[in-house]
Amino acid sequence: MFIDEAKIRVKAGDGGNGCMAFRREKFVPRGGPSGGDGGKGGDVVMESSERHNTLVHFRFNPEYNAERGRHGEGANRKGRDGADVVLKVPVGTIVYDDETGERLHDFSHPDERVVIARGGRGGRGNARFATSTHQAPRECEPGRPGEERAYRLELKLLADVGLVGYPNVGKSTLISRISAARPKIADYPFTTLQPNLGVVAVGNLGDPDQVSFVVADIPGLIEGAHTGAGLGTQFLRHIERTRLLVHLVDVSDSSGRPDPLHDLEVIAGELKSFGAHLEEKPVLLAASKMDIANKEKLSKLRRYAKKQGLELYPISAATGEGVEQLKLAMSRRLEELRQREAEALAD
Repeated sequence: MFIDEAKIRVKAGDGGNGCMAFRREKFVPRGGPSGGDGGKGGDVVMESSERHNTLVHFRFNPEYNAERGRHGEGANRKGRDGADVVLKVPVGTIVYDDETGERLHDFSHPDERVVIARGGRGGRGNARFATSTHQAPRECEPGRPGEERAYRLELKLLADVGLVGYPNVGKSTLISRISAARPKIADYPFTTLQPNLGVVAVGNLGDPDQVSFVVADIPGLIEGAHTGAGLGTQFLRHIERTRLLVHLVDVSDSSGRPDPLHDLEVIAGELKSFGAHLEEKPVLLAASKMDIANKEKLSKLRRYAKKQGLELYPISAATGEGVEQLKLAMSRRLEELRQREAEALAD
């Protein structure tokens, strides 16, 4: 089950109370105060992990409480600190305050740790209040309460390339051809109901020049997706972090859509309406289903790509035609984009 949104409530541990006690020992008639401090309450910590890929574990268990600190005891014994609670989230998770909407943290790397609720401080025992003029204090402090917060978690998958297009244009078949991903494939629209990730390797295994990148297959878009039609734009957040988009256009007659340019314009409009600058990302065009292509549609798409200065790659994910050329093009373009990013950071 792929879950990319969840709401949780966390409560850090309360601090333990300070103790009021006095020494009672043989041959020590005036032992003085000996109340120890209370222990600190446990924190609630969030950590990014590569072993998790959804937020499903938060959907069914949305509340987490850290352990409270133990109370202080006599003989200057300090209470034990409460144990922390560590919540594991997938890389790519963004944490928002559910009440204010403020973004707390964006987990973009593995093993990042952030305290999302701090435990309360332990109270001081009466031994801490002793002075030269106040030698038998009877004051002690209660422990401070731990923080209690409500958060909204949103997962945005980390991928280099995003596959977009109408339903049933061959995105799932393509990702199964170029990677080890095995999404559901069928001859009806909206077969893909959740994003799929696949690692694509270019070059020979063990070759030091071999490069790899991650491709995300996004469920199909249709006209009006930004208003909720079809599957809506609920999965478009997963290509916000991609460097490159590959737009698949069906050039066969199996889709029942006569104009491939209209398909292009519709999907471009939906990307723009999403409001995350997706329309500004570099795009490669792929003419899909070349094994049963309509020559007029293909010619029309070629003329459009030449006019717009876009690279067009005719492919058939079913037979493998043109797939290697598309993989190499994706790898080459990604390398160019990475170099530009490195140069921009250097400046």
